[in-house]
Amino acid sequence: MLFLYNLVISIAGFFLKIIALFSPKIKLFIDGRKNIFAVLEEKIKPTDKTIWFHSASLGEYEQGLPVIEKIKEKYPLHKIIVTFFSPSGYEVRKNNTVADVTIYLPLDTKKNAKRFLKLVHPEKAFFIKYEFWLNYLKELETSKTPTYLISGIFRDSQMFFKWYGGFYRKALKAFTYFFVQNEVSKQKIEAIGFDNVIVSGDTRFDRVNAILERDNSLDFIEKFKNNQTTIVIGSSWPKDEALLAEYINQAPENVKFIIAPHNIKADQISNLKSQIKKTSILFSEKENADLSNYQVFIIDTVGLLTKIYSYGTIAYVGGGFGNPGIHNILEPATFGIPIIIGPNYSNFAEAVQLVELGGCIVISNKEELKSSFDQLITDENFLNEKGQICRSFIQDNTGATDRILKIVL
Repeated sequence: MLFLYNLVISIAGFFLKIIALFSPKIKLFIDGRKNIFAVLEEKIKPTDKTIWFHSASLGEYEQGLPVIEKIKEKYPLHKIIVTFFSPSGYEVRKNNTVADVTIYLPLDTKKNAKRFLKLVHPEKAFFIKYEFWLNYLKELETSKTPTYLISGIFRDSQMFFKWYGGFYRKALKAFTYFFVQNEVSKQKIEAIGFDNVIVSGDTRFDRVNAILERDNSLDFIEKFKNNQTTIVIGSSWPKDEALLAEYINQAPENVKFIIAPHNIKADQISNLKSQIKKTSILFSEKENADLSNYQVFIIDTVGLLTKIYSYGTIAYVGGGFGNPGIHNILEPATFGIPIIIGPNYSNFAEAVQLVELGGCIVISNKEELKSSFDQLITDENFLNEKGQICRSFIQDNTGATDRILKIVL
């Protein structure tokens, strides 16, 4: 089976080079991997001590960041190596300050895994949440490198739990410890023969809780808000925006809206703006504008949403009308504001929990959207109750980072 796995990886690598001719994202994926080994040879000496963290994309990187930062504090003389699989993670965080080397992970061929680990020679290796690359795990096990899964989550749909997944289950022997998010994941991994598993919780809660300690002020958002009720719409998709635009167009005049779409392509931003009848302005147009005169502020840039949530009275988190589902609800929750989402959230444990607690409201059509927004806007007690549930949810679930570090340090 490992032979078939390696064959699939090789075939995928070949076809990705062809697809890259037509896809900018895949082109980044391919081009970003061209000089990886040269970069490693330049930046890592054989005598360097290193610790390696791998994340699939941006969300996993942010999830692992509390652990990365603490490990860096504990081992200041070690070089921290961070790898990404996806361009959407690497391109956003390639200039981060916590890692000494940030690169794409070479495709998981036997040759690449051997060469990568020879150059990096990590004292410890961390995989964040998931992505189980069999050749890398095999080489880590062979070298007896302490290897950890942090904020892991296991589901029945994964290969490990299929009758034909024996070679995947075997790869899990590389892990020294599994730090999983919940008891269900613990039970699943124990059921296939592993007892080196601990329910540590989700490090994302530590990450978002720490957001409160930083400076989240944005002068231009302050001017736009102008002390009025403000609904922040984060990571919206066209299906979200179709419902939201209709509500925005008939919303009370004393309510303002900030929209930070998931995609900021010019044609999608233009389409969004054309649906809105109220006075609106783009982030790229804000210079010399009196922002207080506008009702809708469309953020056609990246990297600001977390701070913008701090100005919200209510948050709508997008993605719930598509696949795979909603985006990050923990960031608005940490600021203690109620959250509205679409119906596709069942694959996100934190969303399921927050819906059950009552801090997160689920809507499936424009009538439910209007009813939920209107009640939150007009009923201050209802608004505050929902917001407090969200804030308490974050505080009650912190501590995963410390539980992990007690074992790995």
